[in-house]
Amino acid sequence: MKQRVFDYSFLAIGLLVQVITFWIANRYLTTTNHQTWLSLLSGCLGICSVCLASQGNILTYAFGFAQVGTYMILVIANRLLGQVALNVFYLITMIYGVYVWRQRLHENSRTVTPRRLSLRMIILIGVAMLLFSALAGWGLSTWIGNPQPYLDAFTSIPALVAQVLMILAFREHWFIWLAVDILNVILWLRVGDYCMAAQYIFWCANCIYGLNRWNSIASEA
Repeated sequence: MKQRVFDYSFLAIGLLVQVITFWIANRYLTTTNHQTWLSLLSGCLGICSVCLASQGNILTYAFGFAQVGTYMILVIANRLLGQVALNVFYLITMIYGVYVWRQRLHENSRTVTPRRLSLRMIILIGVAMLLFSALAGWGLSTWIGNPQPYLDAFTSIPALVAQVLMILAFREHWFIWLAVDILNVILWLRVGDYCMAAQYIFWCANCIYGLNRWNSIASEA
């Protein structure tokens, strides 16, 4: 009961942060035109999705599909091409993720059973992420004319890896998401969309919460 109260309270705080950020940005930050109702909706859907993911709850995918659709419109409007490709990948992999999580659910529950990566795999994945991110940043800068090539790349490539690890129920994905979310805060502050920046700030806190929660679930399995 105590854990459930905390879960709902954490979700309520995240949604409240989104609404307050939206109100402040539109009332006082009149130099930007990015604070749309779509930003607020996408942010709220994202909050719900990651909170459920931190609980290992398969319903995270229901909100995730809706969040990807709204977020896609925002990144296309801001010409963040790496983010566009990333969200197409999210959409495809989430379909598979529903299947994988259903196979790993606790009996008579909606909670997935987490797994752990070996140290060798963690090192290999980390090195590969850095190399491919740098290469993608160079490509976006040289051939595409992306306005923020390396920031776009270093939020996109690691997020691909984190998404795969999350779908496969490896708990280490929370460390990668934390790094990605910090970079996304910077990206959206530079774009000027404060609702999206607020979403990613909350997601940083959710990564810490999610890691602790997945460790608890694994110890109880």
